[in-house]
Amino acid sequence: MWNQIRNLRNELLLAMLSGALLCLAFPKIDQGWLAWFALVPFLLALRRADGRSGFMIGFAAGLVHYLGLIYWTAYTMNVYGHLPMALAVGALVLLAAILAAFLAVGTMGVCLVSPAPWQLLVAGPALWVLVEWLRTWLFTGFPWELLGYSQHAYLPMIQVADLFGVLGLSALIFFCNAVLCLAWLHWRRMAWRGRPVGRGLVVRSGAVLVTALLLMAGYGQYRLRAVDAEIAAAPRKRVAVVQGNIDQALKWDLAFQRHTAEKYVALSMESARQGADLIIWPETATPFYMYHDTELTDIVLAGVRAAATDFIIGSPAAEPVDNGFVYFNRAYLLNPQAELMGKYDKVHLVPFGEYVPLKRWLPFLGKMVVQVGDFQAGQQGNTLAWHQYPIGMLVCYEAIFPNLSRAMVANGAQLLVIITNDAWFGRTSAAYQHFSMAVLRAVENRRFLARSANTGISGFIDPCGRVLSTTPLYEDAAPVAEVGLLQGRTLYSRWGDWPLLIISGLLVTFCAVRSRSLRGADTGPEDQKAPNDPIG
Repeated sequence: MWNQIRNLRNELLLAMLSGALLCLAFPKIDQGWLAWFALVPFLLALRRADGRSGFMIGFAAGLVHYLGLIYWTAYTMNVYGHLPMALAVGALVLLAAILAAFLAVGTMGVCLVSPAPWQLLVAGPALWVLVEWLRTWLFTGFPWELLGYSQHAYLPMIQVADLFGVLGLSALIFFCNAVLCLAWLHWRRMAWRGRPVGRGLVVRSGAVLVTALLLMAGYGQYRLRAVDAEIAAAPRKRVAVVQGNIDQALKWDLAFQRHTAEKYVALSMESARQGADLIIWPETATPFYMYHDTELTDIVLAGVRAAATDFIIGSPAAEPVDNGFVYFNRAYLLNPQAELMGKYDKVHLVPFGEYVPLKRWLPFLGKMVVQVGDFQAGQQGNTLAWHQYPIGMLVCYEAIFPNLSRAMVANGAQLLVIITNDAWFGRTSAAYQHFSMAVLRAVENRRFLARSANTGISGFIDPCGRVLSTTPLYEDAAPVAEVGLLQGRTLYSRWGDWPLLIISGLLVTFCAVRSRSLRGADTGPEDQKAPNDPIG
Protein backbone atom coordinates (compact mmCIF):
# COMPACT_ATOMS: atom_id res chain seq x y z
CA MET A 1 0.00 0.00 0.00
CA TRP A 2 2.74 2.46 0.98
CA ASN A 3 4.60 1.60 -2.22
CA GLN A 4 1.48 2.37 -4.24
CA ILE A 5 1.06 5.73 -2.50
CA ARG A 6 4.74 6.56 -3.05
CA ASN A 7 4.52 5.53 -6.69
CA LEU A 8 1.42 7.64 -7.27
CA ARG A 9 3.07 10.63 -5.59
CA ASN A 10 6.12 10.33 -7.84
CA GLU A 11 3.94 9.89 -10.91
CA LEU A 12 1.93 13.01 -10.06
CA LEU A 13 5.17 14.96 -9.62
CA LEU A 14 6.37 13.81 -13.04
CA ALA A 15 3.05 14.85 -14.57
CA MET A 16 3.25 18.27 -12.96
CA LEU A 17 6.78 18.67 -14.27
CA SER A 18 5.46 18.16 -17.80
CA GLY A 19 2.70 20.69 -17.17
CA ALA A 20 5.29 23.26 -16.10
CA LEU A 21 7.59 22.54 -19.06
CA LEU A 22 4.69 22.97 -21.47
CA CYS A 23 4.01 26.44 -20.06
CA LEU A 24 7.53 27.47 -21.06
CA ALA A 25 6.85 26.50 -24.68
CA PHE A 26 4.27 29.29 -25.14
CA PRO A 27 4.52 33.09 -25.10
CA LYS A 28 5.83 35.16 -23.36
CA ILE A 29 8.63 32.69 -22.61
CA ASP A 30 8.01 31.15 -26.02
CA GLN A 31 10.54 28.30 -26.02
CA GLY A 32 8.63 26.14 -28.50
CA TRP A 33 11.43 23.57 -28.82
CA LEU A 34 10.61 22.37 -25.30
CA ALA A 35 7.30 20.95 -26.51
CA TRP A 36 9.11 18.15 -28.36
CA PHE A 37 10.12 16.49 -25.09
CA ALA A 38 8.06 18.27 -22.40
CA LEU A 39 5.55 15.40 -22.27
CA VAL A 40 8.13 12.68 -21.63
CA PRO A 41 7.87 12.85 -17.81
CA PHE A 42 4.09 12.77 -18.10
CA LEU A 43 4.21 9.66 -20.31
CA LEU A 44 6.72 7.97 -18.00
CA ALA A 45 4.24 8.53 -15.19
CA LEU A 46 1.64 6.53 -17.15
CA ARG A 47 3.70 3.39 -17.64
CA ARG A 48 2.02 1.55 -14.76
CA ALA A 49 -1.25 3.50 -14.58
CA ASP A 50 -4.73 2.08 -14.91
CA GLY A 51 -7.70 4.16 -16.03
CA ARG A 52 -8.33 5.70 -12.60
CA SER A 53 -4.74 6.67 -11.81
CA GLY A 54 -4.29 7.75 -15.44
CA PHE A 55 -7.14 10.22 -15.00
CA MET A 56 -5.46 11.63 -11.88
CA ILE A 57 -2.09 11.91 -13.63
CA GLY A 58 -3.61 13.65 -16.63
CA PHE A 59 -5.55 16.02 -14.39
CA ALA A 60 -2.41 16.93 -12.43
CA ALA A 61 -0.45 17.67 -15.61
CA GLY A 62 -3.31 19.69 -17.06
CA LEU A 63 -4.00 21.68 -13.91
CA VAL A 64 -0.39 22.85 -13.58
CA HIS A 65 -0.16 23.61 -17.29
CA TYR A 66 -3.37 25.63 -17.53
CA LEU A 67 -2.82 27.50 -14.27
CA GLY A 68 0.50 28.66 -15.71
CA LEU A 69 -0.82 29.28 -19.21
CA ILE A 70 -4.01 31.24 -18.49
CA TYR A 71 -3.09 32.83 -15.16
CA TRP A 72 -4.03 36.16 -16.76
CA THR A 73 -7.76 35.38 -16.52
CA ALA A 74 -7.57 36.15 -12.78
CA TYR A 75 -6.08 39.56 -13.61
CA THR A 76 -8.82 40.30 -16.13
CA MET A 77 -11.66 39.26 -13.84
CA ASN A 78 -10.21 41.22 -10.92
CA VAL A 79 -9.36 44.46 -12.75
CA TYR A 80 -12.19 44.65 -15.29
CA GLY A 81 -14.76 42.21 -13.94
CA HIS A 82 -14.38 43.79 -10.49
CA LEU A 83 -14.26 40.42 -8.78
CA PRO A 84 -12.36 40.27 -5.50
CA MET A 85 -8.98 38.68 -6.13
CA ALA A 86 -9.90 35.62 -4.08
CA LEU A 87 -12.94 34.97 -6.28
CA ALA A 88 -10.94 35.73 -9.44
CA VAL A 89 -8.31 33.17 -8.45
CA GLY A 90 -11.09 30.69 -7.66
CA ALA A 91 -12.56 31.24 -11.12
CA LEU A 92 -9.11 30.72 -12.65
CA VAL A 93 -8.71 27.42 -10.79
CA LEU A 94 -12.17 26.32 -11.93
CA LEU A 95 -11.43 27.12 -15.58
CA ALA A 96 -8.03 25.42 -15.37
CA ALA A 97 -9.69 22.37 -13.80
CA ILE A 98 -12.24 22.18 -16.61
CA LEU A 99 -9.50 22.31 -19.23
CA ALA A 100 -7.43 19.80 -17.25
CA ALA A 101 -10.40 17.44 -17.24
CA PHE A 102 -10.15 17.18 -21.04
CA LEU A 103 -6.54 16.04 -20.73
CA ALA A 104 -7.49 13.70 -17.87
CA VAL A 105 -10.13 11.96 -19.99
CA GLY A 106 -7.68 11.61 -22.87
CA THR A 107 -5.03 10.24 -20.51
CA MET A 108 -7.48 7.70 -19.14
CA GLY A 109 -8.16 6.68 -22.73
CA VAL A 110 -4.44 6.17 -23.37
CA CYS A 111 -4.23 3.87 -20.34
CA LEU A 112 -7.24 1.85 -21.44
CA VAL A 113 -6.28 1.29 -25.09
CA SER A 114 -2.46 1.12 -24.84
CA PRO A 115 -1.44 -2.00 -22.92
CA ALA A 116 1.41 -2.56 -25.38
CA PRO A 117 4.23 -0.08 -26.13
CA TRP A 118 3.40 0.18 -29.83
CA GLN A 119 -0.14 1.25 -28.96
CA LEU A 120 1.18 4.32 -27.16
CA LEU A 121 2.71 5.40 -30.48
CA VAL A 122 -0.56 4.83 -32.36
CA ALA A 123 -3.35 5.67 -29.93
CA GLY A 124 -1.55 8.42 -28.01
CA PRO A 125 -1.31 11.01 -30.82
CA ALA A 126 -4.79 10.06 -32.05
CA LEU A 127 -6.36 10.58 -28.63
CA TRP A 128 -4.51 13.88 -28.21
CA VAL A 129 -6.01 15.08 -31.51
CA LEU A 130 -9.51 14.05 -30.48
CA VAL A 131 -9.22 15.73 -27.08
CA GLU A 132 -7.96 19.00 -28.58
CA TRP A 133 -10.78 18.92 -31.10
CA LEU A 134 -13.32 18.43 -28.31
CA ARG A 135 -11.82 21.44 -26.55
CA THR A 136 -12.55 23.44 -29.70
CA TRP A 137 -16.27 22.67 -29.61
CA LEU A 138 -17.54 21.46 -26.25
CA PHE A 139 -19.17 24.10 -23.99
CA THR A 140 -18.80 26.70 -26.80
CA GLY A 141 -15.10 25.79 -27.07
CA PHE A 142 -11.87 27.27 -25.76
CA PRO A 143 -8.98 25.97 -27.93
CA TRP A 144 -6.49 28.44 -26.44
CA GLU A 145 -2.87 27.54 -27.22
CA LEU A 146 -3.27 23.96 -28.36
CA LEU A 147 -0.01 22.04 -28.39
CA GLY A 148 0.74 22.76 -32.07
CA TYR A 149 0.66 26.52 -31.52
CA SER A 150 3.94 26.22 -29.63
CA GLN A 151 5.66 26.00 -33.05
CA HIS A 152 4.32 29.30 -34.40
CA ALA A 153 7.81 30.80 -34.69
CA TYR A 154 9.36 27.89 -36.63
CA LEU A 155 8.49 28.57 -40.25
CA PRO A 156 9.56 25.28 -41.90
CA MET A 157 7.66 23.27 -39.28
CA ILE A 158 4.32 25.06 -39.51
CA GLN A 159 3.92 24.90 -43.29
CA VAL A 160 2.14 21.52 -42.94
CA ALA A 161 -0.73 23.45 -41.34
CA ASP A 162 -2.12 23.98 -44.85
CA LEU A 163 -2.61 20.18 -44.92
CA PHE A 164 -3.50 19.18 -41.37
CA GLY A 165 -3.99 22.39 -39.38
CA VAL A 166 -2.71 22.97 -35.88
CA LEU A 167 -3.96 19.52 -34.78
CA GLY A 168 -1.55 17.87 -37.19
CA LEU A 169 1.33 19.65 -35.50
CA SER A 170 0.00 18.57 -32.10
CA ALA A 171 -0.12 14.93 -33.22
CA LEU A 172 3.49 14.93 -34.43
CA ILE A 173 4.74 16.60 -31.25
CA PHE A 174 2.99 13.98 -29.12
CA PHE A 175 4.40 11.19 -31.30
CA CYS A 176 7.91 12.59 -30.78
CA ASN A 177 7.39 12.60 -27.01
CA ALA A 178 6.09 9.02 -27.12
CA VAL A 179 9.13 7.83 -29.09
CA LEU A 180 11.48 9.50 -26.60
CA CYS A 181 9.55 7.99 -23.71
CA LEU A 182 9.87 4.46 -25.10
CA ALA A 183 13.55 5.02 -25.89
CA TRP A 184 14.14 6.01 -22.27
CA LEU A 185 12.25 2.97 -20.99
CA HIS A 186 14.28 0.67 -23.24
CA TRP A 187 17.57 2.25 -22.18
CA ARG A 188 16.67 1.94 -18.49
CA ARG A 189 15.30 -1.59 -19.00
CA MET A 190 11.87 -0.59 -17.71
CA ALA A 191 8.56 -1.82 -19.06
CA TRP A 192 5.47 -0.15 -20.41
CA ARG A 193 2.47 -1.55 -18.52
CA GLY A 194 4.23 -4.82 -17.77
CA ARG A 195 5.66 -5.31 -21.26
CA PRO A 196 9.31 -4.74 -22.15
CA VAL A 197 10.10 -2.12 -24.74
CA GLY A 198 12.00 -3.87 -27.50
CA ARG A 199 14.98 -2.43 -29.27
CA GLY A 200 13.35 -3.05 -32.64
CA LEU A 201 10.32 -0.93 -31.73
CA VAL A 202 12.53 1.92 -30.57
CA VAL A 203 14.62 1.82 -33.75
CA ARG A 204 11.59 1.59 -36.05
CA SER A 205 9.65 4.34 -34.28
CA GLY A 206 12.76 6.53 -34.24
CA ALA A 207 13.16 6.02 -37.96
CA VAL A 208 9.51 6.95 -38.52
CA LEU A 209 9.95 10.08 -36.43
CA VAL A 210 13.11 11.18 -38.24
CA THR A 211 11.45 10.50 -41.60
CA ALA A 212 8.37 12.50 -40.59
CA LEU A 213 10.50 15.43 -39.43
CA LEU A 214 12.55 15.39 -42.64
CA LEU A 215 9.40 15.25 -44.75
CA MET A 216 7.93 18.11 -42.75
CA ALA A 217 11.06 20.21 -43.20
CA GLY A 218 11.24 19.38 -46.90
CA TYR A 219 7.59 20.18 -47.43
CA GLY A 220 8.08 23.38 -45.48
CA GLN A 221 10.92 24.56 -47.72
CA TYR A 222 8.98 23.62 -50.84
CA ARG A 223 5.85 25.46 -49.73
CA LEU A 224 7.79 28.53 -48.65
CA ARG A 225 9.19 28.88 -52.16
CA ALA A 226 5.87 28.10 -53.85
CA VAL A 227 3.81 30.50 -51.72
CA ASP A 228 6.40 33.26 -52.12
CA ALA A 229 5.97 32.89 -55.88
CA GLU A 230 2.19 33.21 -55.49
CA ILE A 231 2.66 36.31 -53.35
CA ALA A 232 4.91 37.90 -55.98
CA ALA A 233 2.26 37.40 -58.67
CA ALA A 234 -0.73 38.54 -56.56
CA PRO A 235 -2.34 42.00 -56.74
CA ARG A 236 -1.22 44.19 -53.85
CA LYS A 237 -2.80 46.84 -51.66
CA ARG A 238 -1.55 49.05 -48.84
CA VAL A 239 -3.32 48.37 -45.56
CA ALA A 240 -3.05 50.24 -42.25
CA VAL A 241 -3.91 48.96 -38.77
CA VAL A 242 -4.63 51.65 -36.20
CA GLN A 243 -3.72 51.12 -32.55
CA GLY A 244 -5.46 53.85 -30.56
CA ASN A 245 -4.08 52.75 -27.20
CA ILE A 246 -7.22 53.66 -25.27
CA ASP A 247 -7.14 52.77 -21.58
CA GLN A 248 -9.83 50.15 -20.93
CA ALA A 249 -10.75 51.83 -17.65
CA LEU A 250 -11.55 55.05 -19.58
CA LYS A 251 -12.87 53.53 -22.79
CA TRP A 252 -16.55 53.80 -21.89
CA ASP A 253 -16.28 57.01 -19.86
CA LEU A 254 -18.60 59.57 -21.47
CA ALA A 255 -16.03 62.31 -20.93
CA PHE A 256 -13.49 60.51 -23.12
CA GLN A 257 -15.69 59.38 -26.02
CA ARG A 258 -15.04 62.44 -28.17
CA HIS A 259 -11.31 62.27 -27.42
CA THR A 260 -11.26 58.60 -28.50
CA ALA A 261 -12.99 59.32 -31.81
CA GLU A 262 -10.69 62.25 -32.56
CA LYS A 263 -7.59 60.25 -31.67
CA TYR A 264 -8.49 57.45 -34.08
CA VAL A 265 -9.19 59.97 -36.81
CA ALA A 266 -5.82 61.69 -36.25
CA LEU A 267 -3.90 58.40 -36.36
CA SER A 268 -5.80 57.42 -39.51
CA MET A 269 -4.79 60.63 -41.24
CA GLU A 270 -1.14 59.62 -40.76
CA SER A 271 -1.87 56.29 -42.48
CA ALA A 272 -3.76 58.00 -45.27
CA ARG A 273 -0.74 60.23 -45.95
CA GLN A 274 1.30 57.04 -46.39
CA GLY A 275 -1.03 55.92 -49.17
CA ALA A 276 -3.14 53.35 -47.31
CA ASP A 277 -5.90 51.84 -49.48
CA LEU A 278 -7.66 50.45 -46.39
CA ILE A 279 -7.48 51.65 -42.78
CA ILE A 280 -8.58 49.24 -40.05
CA TRP A 281 -9.72 50.22 -36.56
CA PRO A 282 -9.85 47.69 -33.70
CA GLU A 283 -12.81 45.94 -32.12
CA THR A 284 -15.27 48.45 -30.58
CA ALA A 285 -12.87 51.26 -31.42
CA THR A 286 -15.84 53.64 -31.15
CA PRO A 287 -17.08 53.51 -27.54
CA PHE A 288 -20.56 54.43 -28.70
CA TYR A 289 -23.18 53.11 -31.11
CA MET A 290 -22.33 54.08 -34.67
CA TYR A 291 -25.27 55.73 -36.45
CA HIS A 292 -27.17 56.17 -33.16
CA ASP A 293 -24.99 58.72 -31.40
CA THR A 294 -25.10 61.19 -34.26
CA GLU A 295 -22.62 63.78 -32.94
CA LEU A 296 -19.83 61.27 -32.38
CA THR A 297 -20.68 59.34 -35.54
CA ASP A 298 -20.35 62.58 -37.53
CA ILE A 299 -16.80 63.04 -36.19
CA VAL A 300 -15.87 59.57 -37.43
CA LEU A 301 -17.53 59.96 -40.81
CA ALA A 302 -15.91 63.36 -41.35
CA GLY A 303 -12.54 61.74 -40.62
CA VAL A 304 -13.23 59.02 -43.19
CA ARG A 305 -14.04 61.61 -45.83
CA ALA A 306 -10.93 63.64 -44.95
CA ALA A 307 -8.72 60.56 -45.24
CA ALA A 308 -10.38 59.79 -48.60
CA THR A 309 -9.84 56.04 -48.37
CA ASP A 310 -11.70 52.90 -47.31
CA PHE A 311 -12.15 52.05 -43.64
CA ILE A 312 -13.08 49.09 -41.46
CA ILE A 313 -14.34 50.35 -38.11
CA GLY A 314 -15.12 48.18 -35.12
CA SER A 315 -18.13 49.40 -33.16
CA PRO A 316 -20.95 48.13 -30.99
CA ALA A 317 -24.21 48.28 -32.92
CA ALA A 318 -27.85 48.47 -31.89
CA GLU A 319 -30.68 47.47 -34.21
CA PRO A 320 -34.27 48.37 -33.24
CA VAL A 321 -36.81 45.57 -32.79
CA ASP A 322 -40.40 45.56 -31.60
CA ASN A 323 -39.61 45.53 -27.89
CA GLY A 324 -36.34 47.47 -27.85
CA PHE A 325 -32.94 46.80 -29.41
CA VAL A 326 -30.69 43.89 -30.31
CA TYR A 327 -26.95 44.44 -30.02
CA PHE A 328 -24.04 43.30 -32.18
CA ASN A 329 -20.26 43.43 -31.98
CA ARG A 330 -19.82 44.80 -35.49
CA ALA A 331 -17.30 45.83 -38.10
CA TYR A 332 -18.43 48.47 -40.61
CA LEU A 333 -16.89 48.82 -44.09
CA LEU A 334 -16.98 52.42 -45.34
CA ASN A 335 -15.87 53.90 -48.66
CA PRO A 336 -13.98 57.23 -49.03
CA GLN A 337 -17.31 59.07 -49.13
CA ALA A 338 -18.14 57.56 -45.70
CA GLU A 339 -20.92 55.49 -47.25
CA LEU A 340 -21.69 52.14 -45.66
CA MET A 341 -20.53 49.34 -48.00
CA GLY A 342 -20.92 46.33 -45.72
CA LYS A 343 -20.94 45.04 -42.17
CA TYR A 344 -19.83 41.95 -40.28
CA ASP A 345 -21.30 40.84 -36.96
CA LYS A 346 -19.20 38.73 -34.62
CA VAL A 347 -20.27 35.08 -34.75
CA HIS A 348 -18.52 33.36 -31.83
CA LEU A 349 -19.33 35.40 -28.75
CA VAL A 350 -17.45 35.25 -25.44
CA PRO A 351 -19.51 33.72 -22.61
CA PHE A 352 -19.93 36.18 -19.71
CA GLY A 353 -18.08 38.80 -21.74
CA GLU A 354 -20.58 39.38 -24.56
CA TYR A 355 -23.55 37.32 -23.46
CA VAL A 356 -24.71 35.34 -20.44
CA PRO A 357 -25.28 31.64 -21.23
CA LEU A 358 -28.40 30.05 -19.72
CA LYS A 359 -29.59 33.51 -18.70
CA ARG A 360 -33.22 32.40 -18.45
CA TRP A 361 -32.33 29.76 -15.87
CA LEU A 362 -29.44 31.60 -14.20
CA PRO A 363 -30.64 35.23 -13.95
CA PHE A 364 -28.18 36.04 -11.15
CA LEU A 365 -25.20 35.66 -13.50
CA GLY A 366 -23.87 38.82 -15.11
CA LYS A 367 -21.44 40.00 -17.77
CA MET A 368 -18.05 41.58 -17.36
CA VAL A 369 -18.91 44.12 -20.09
CA VAL A 370 -21.77 46.03 -18.52
CA GLN A 371 -21.93 48.93 -20.96
CA VAL A 372 -24.07 47.05 -23.48
CA GLY A 373 -26.72 44.39 -23.45
CA ASP A 374 -26.17 40.82 -24.58
CA PHE A 375 -24.74 40.71 -28.10
CA GLN A 376 -26.41 38.64 -30.79
CA ALA A 377 -24.35 36.40 -33.06
CA GLY A 378 -23.90 37.06 -36.76
CA GLN A 379 -23.87 34.52 -39.57
CA GLN A 380 -20.80 32.32 -39.99
CA GLY A 381 -18.83 32.75 -43.20
CA ASN A 382 -19.94 36.29 -44.00
CA THR A 383 -17.27 38.38 -45.71
CA LEU A 384 -16.91 42.09 -46.38
CA ALA A 385 -17.07 42.94 -50.08
CA TRP A 386 -14.11 45.28 -50.41
CA HIS A 387 -14.23 46.05 -54.14
CA GLN A 388 -13.35 42.78 -55.91
CA TYR A 389 -11.38 41.52 -52.90
CA PRO A 390 -13.60 39.93 -50.22
CA ILE A 391 -12.27 40.25 -46.67
CA GLY A 392 -12.64 37.60 -43.98
CA MET A 393 -13.28 39.30 -40.63
CA LEU A 394 -12.37 37.78 -37.27
CA VAL A 395 -13.32 39.69 -34.14
CA CYS A 396 -11.21 39.13 -31.02
CA TYR A 397 -11.00 35.49 -29.98
CA GLU A 398 -12.75 34.28 -33.14
CA ALA A 399 -9.17 34.04 -34.41
CA ILE A 400 -8.56 30.91 -32.30
CA PHE A 401 -11.33 28.96 -34.08
CA PRO A 402 -9.99 27.66 -37.43
CA ASN A 403 -13.45 26.85 -38.81
CA LEU A 404 -14.42 30.54 -38.90
CA SER A 405 -11.53 31.65 -41.13
CA ARG A 406 -12.03 28.52 -43.27
CA ALA A 407 -15.68 29.44 -43.82
CA MET A 408 -14.68 32.92 -44.97
CA VAL A 409 -12.04 31.62 -47.36
CA ALA A 410 -14.69 29.25 -48.73
CA ASN A 411 -16.75 32.37 -49.44
CA GLY A 412 -13.89 33.90 -51.39
CA ALA A 413 -11.98 35.90 -48.76
CA GLN A 414 -8.61 37.03 -50.15
CA LEU A 415 -7.44 38.80 -47.00
CA LEU A 416 -7.97 37.93 -43.34
CA VAL A 417 -8.45 40.76 -40.85
CA ILE A 418 -8.50 40.47 -37.07
CA ILE A 419 -9.83 43.32 -34.97
CA THR A 420 -9.52 42.94 -31.22
CA ASN A 421 -9.33 44.76 -27.92
CA ASP A 422 -6.63 43.04 -25.89
CA ALA A 423 -6.57 45.82 -23.31
CA TRP A 424 -8.36 43.34 -21.04
CA PHE A 425 -5.09 41.42 -20.75
CA GLY A 426 -2.86 44.22 -19.49
CA ARG A 427 0.83 43.39 -19.89
CA THR A 428 0.34 39.69 -19.18
CA SER A 429 1.26 36.88 -21.56
CA ALA A 430 -2.25 36.78 -23.02
CA ALA A 431 -1.70 39.41 -25.70
CA TYR A 432 1.38 37.55 -26.97
CA GLN A 433 -0.41 34.20 -26.86
CA HIS A 434 -3.40 35.64 -28.73
CA PHE A 435 -1.18 37.01 -31.49
CA SER A 436 0.79 33.78 -31.85
CA MET A 437 -2.32 31.79 -32.75
CA ALA A 438 -3.09 34.15 -35.63
CA VAL A 439 0.06 32.90 -37.38
CA LEU A 440 -1.55 29.50 -37.95
CA ARG A 441 -4.71 31.06 -39.46
CA ALA A 442 -2.54 32.71 -42.13
CA VAL A 443 -0.69 29.49 -42.94
CA GLU A 444 -3.74 27.20 -42.90
CA ASN A 445 -5.52 29.33 -45.51
CA ARG A 446 -2.50 30.90 -47.28
CA ARG A 447 -3.74 34.44 -46.78
CA PHE A 448 -2.17 37.66 -45.60
CA LEU A 449 -3.48 38.64 -42.20
CA ALA A 450 -3.78 42.16 -40.77
CA ARG A 451 -4.40 42.55 -37.04
CA SER A 452 -5.60 45.75 -35.39
CA ALA A 453 -5.65 45.78 -31.57
CA ASN A 454 -6.63 48.66 -29.30
CA THR A 455 -3.54 48.48 -27.09
CA GLY A 456 -1.58 45.93 -29.16
CA ILE A 457 -0.28 43.70 -30.45
CA SER A 458 -1.14 44.99 -33.95
CA GLY A 459 0.68 43.85 -37.04
CA PHE A 460 0.84 41.89 -40.28
CA ILE A 461 1.46 38.20 -41.05
CA ASP A 462 2.13 36.81 -44.53
CA PRO A 463 0.70 33.53 -45.93
CA CYS A 464 3.86 31.64 -44.89
CA GLY A 465 3.43 32.69 -41.27
CA ARG A 466 6.15 35.34 -41.30
CA VAL A 467 5.40 38.16 -38.89
CA LEU A 468 6.10 41.17 -41.09
CA SER A 469 5.71 43.78 -38.36
CA THR A 470 4.29 44.20 -34.88
CA THR A 471 3.61 47.13 -32.59
CA PRO A 472 4.66 47.40 -28.94
CA LEU A 473 1.98 47.16 -26.28
CA TYR A 474 0.45 50.39 -25.01
CA GLU A 475 1.78 52.72 -27.67
CA ASP A 476 -0.07 54.77 -30.26
CA ALA A 477 0.61 53.33 -33.70
CA ALA A 478 -0.75 53.21 -37.23
CA PRO A 479 1.63 51.04 -39.30
CA VAL A 480 1.08 50.52 -43.02
CA ALA A 481 2.10 47.42 -44.97
CA GLU A 482 1.70 46.13 -48.48
CA VAL A 483 -0.29 42.91 -48.62
CA GLY A 484 -0.96 40.48 -51.45
CA LEU A 485 -4.48 39.33 -52.19
CA LEU A 486 -4.36 35.59 -52.84
CA GLN A 487 -7.01 33.20 -54.09
CA GLY A 488 -7.37 29.44 -54.06
CA ARG A 489 -7.93 27.05 -51.18
CA THR A 490 -5.57 24.72 -49.38
CA LEU A 491 -6.36 21.15 -48.44
CA TYR A 492 -7.01 22.32 -44.90
CA SER A 493 -9.25 25.21 -45.92
CA ARG A 494 -11.32 22.73 -47.96
CA TRP A 495 -11.56 19.84 -45.51
CA GLY A 496 -10.55 21.21 -42.16
CA ASP A 497 -9.79 18.72 -39.41
CA TRP A 498 -12.06 15.96 -40.70
CA PRO A 499 -9.43 13.78 -42.44
CA LEU A 500 -7.24 13.81 -39.34
CA LEU A 501 -10.21 13.21 -37.03
CA ILE A 502 -11.40 10.23 -39.05
CA ILE A 503 -7.92 8.69 -39.10
CA SER A 504 -7.56 9.33 -35.36
CA GLY A 505 -10.92 7.73 -34.62
CA LEU A 506 -10.02 4.65 -36.64
CA LEU A 507 -6.63 4.30 -34.93
CA VAL A 508 -8.15 4.55 -31.46
CA THR A 509 -10.81 2.00 -32.38
CA PHE A 510 -8.18 -0.36 -33.75
CA CYS A 511 -6.09 -0.07 -30.58
CA ALA A 512 -9.15 -0.55 -28.39
CA VAL A 513 -10.05 -3.78 -30.19
CA ARG A 514 -6.47 -5.05 -30.05
CA SER A 515 -6.12 -4.16 -26.36
CA ARG A 516 -8.91 -6.59 -25.45
CA SER A 517 -6.91 -9.50 -26.83
CA LEU A 518 -3.74 -8.30 -25.13
CA ARG A 519 -5.13 -7.83 -21.64
CA GLY A 520 -5.26 -11.54 -20.97
CA ALA A 521 -1.49 -11.70 -21.34
CA ASP A 522 -0.83 -8.80 -18.97
CA THR A 523 1.41 -9.56 -16.05
CA GLY A 524 -0.21 -6.89 -13.90
CA PRO A 525 0.41 -3.25 -13.15
CA GLU A 526 3.86 -3.88 -11.67
CA ASP A 527 6.56 -4.41 -14.25
CA GLN A 528 9.91 -6.08 -14.14
CA LYS A 529 11.86 -2.93 -13.40
CA ALA A 530 15.53 -2.28 -13.00
CA PRO A 531 16.81 -1.92 -9.44
CA ASN A 532 17.66 1.73 -10.06
CA ASP A 533 14.17 2.58 -11.37
CA PRO A 534 13.88 6.33 -10.62
CA ILE A 535 10.09 6.30 -10.76
CA GLY A 536 9.57 4.05 -7.82
